[in-house]
Amino acid sequence: MTTQKSFIFDTQLHLVVVTGIKACTLQELRTELARISESSVFLHTHQEYLAHDFQQTARYNDFARWVSEALREEPLAEKLAAIDLLAFTSIAELRDALLRTIDTYLATLDRPGYQCRPEEAFHFCRSRSFVLPTGLIADDVGDFFEKVASISHASLYFHFFEARLRLGRQTNDFSRWLTDRGRPDLASAIDGLNPYVRTLDELRRDIVQLGAQT
Repeated sequence: MTTQKSFIFDTQLHLVVVTGIKACTLQELRTELARISESSVFLHTHQEYLAHDFQQTARYNDFARWVSEALREEPLAEKLAAIDLLAFTSIAELRDALLRTIDTYLATLDRPGYQCRPEEAFHFCRSRSFVLPTGLIADDVGDFFEKVASISHASLYFHFFEARLRLGRQTNDFSRWLTDRGRPDLASAIDGLNPYVRTLDELRRDIVQLGAQT
């Protein structure tokens, strides 16, 4: 995504594939969650943030939403939804947090767990990703912020959401490049933007505003 001097904006296409794995009970969800691919974990915890571009909603991940709507286990749904995705730099860590949350709830459950109807089963999916160039290249810091204002939601999502887990650290492609270009102040400011409490439009706007202040 970067060269020594220029930032190359990429975008990403996602092909969602049904795995054939499903769950009708909380225990089944826990069992399958422990062994599905990391691609599936990422899809079911992050796809909502790409889908809701224009308005903020109650942003349950897929697991929390299903636990609430199909199993009627609202206390657990709230705990799963409250997991801070920004705190993790790997899918393995995120998976462990999800499993711990479910295990703790199961350990305190003093009644049989609910089994949903077959048509309400949770169907695990995974994502196949294809990275493509956008044709946009920023040659300097000023040019970078001008280009950010025009990139697509998919490009912003790729460089900001997926980059953290791809790089294995709490940063993003934009901040990494700005640091390399001698602007750690801007890199730190962008790192301070929590993408999980903003729509993609709001995130892009706030990044552009940070550049305008320099």
